Amino acid sequence: MITSYWTRPIKLLRLLVLFTLGITGWSAATAEDSDTATPWGKDYFPNTELVNQDGQKVRFFDDLIKDKVVAINFIFTSCTDSCPLETARLLQVQKVLGDRVGKDIFLYSISIDPETDTPEVLKKYADKFKIGPGWQFLTGNKDDITALRKSLGLFIDGIDNGRNKDHNLSLIIGNQSTGRWMKSSPMENPYILADRLGKTLQNWKQASPINHDYASAPTLRPPSAGEQIYRTRCSSCHTLGDTQNAGMRSIGPDLIGVTRQRDPQWLKRWIKEPDQMLAEKDALAMQLYEQYNSLAMPNLRLGDIEINALLTYLAEETERLRPQAPVAQDTHDEAHHHAGHQM
Repeated sequence: MITSYWTRPIKLLRLLVLFTLGITGWSAATAEDSDTATPWGKDYFPNTELVNQDGQKVRFFDDLIKDKVVAINFIFTSCTDSCPLETARLLQVQKVLGDRVGKDIFLYSISIDPETDTPEVLKKYADKFKIGPGWQFLTGNKDDITALRKSLGLFIDGIDNGRNKDHNLSLIIGNQSTGRWMKSSPMENPYILADRLGKTLQNWKQASPINHDYASAPTLRPPSAGEQIYRTRCSSCHTLGDTQNAGMRSIGPDLIGVTRQRDPQWLKRWIKEPDQMLAEKDALAMQLYEQYNSLAMPNLRLGDIEINALLTYLAEETERLRPQAPVAQDTHDEAHHHAGHQM
């Protein structure tokens, strides 16, 4: 049973889910490196039995988080909007961290729909995203998983117990041995998340040796509404003419030139309701689905204004990176004059 000492921090953690997008929502008080010194020990976390995508039984505290730096989120494989984006973003984090994942950093995605998400289903889901070692997808008893979410502060009444499997977009990262935990957005910049897992939570007692000269830092332009949508919703699966980071993309096509290549009305509908277009077996939608490892384009729940802003940004970036050569006026006029004589 959680004592009153912990009731307030956990409630605060839940409330922060509602307004943390891209920033750390909460950090536990630091503690000495022992189970006796930190309240986040074996007496706090439930030692829930779970089963991973390989059919192996594990205990949440003993096997998954004890003395480890971890990132934990909750998904379900039939989700058509937020979950694929969360998985794609964490895949980017895994790529940044490289072979450290599975050695001193561990990633866990736990299903909130265990009746559907059997180990076999989770295995297929992980294979679609080409998940590497050190990242486990887990299932178990539904009531036990709900209790686990509550202990982590990742459950909100009215959202997570709704009829449509709605759940808050949340990610918790932490170092169990030090008792330091942070709430973050799963849509956070992957390099920032990787830095927190690979440095901040590992060396939290040591000051950074890097001297940041903030006084001489350049002034950054504020991103447009379309750029913000691209960075928070689209960049998990797509690059935009970024050849240097092309290795981060393994899920969807590069979006440079997409506004030139696709019919505008088709493109708008594809962004707005890809699930419906796939259900209708739209020819181009099915082609993209099959081309990219049978991973469905998630429904981003964007309105017309947001879609127009996104397409404007994609068109502007395409023109900036790959400007089209203007058509020479005299050549055009000459061709028109020649055609007139042929008619």
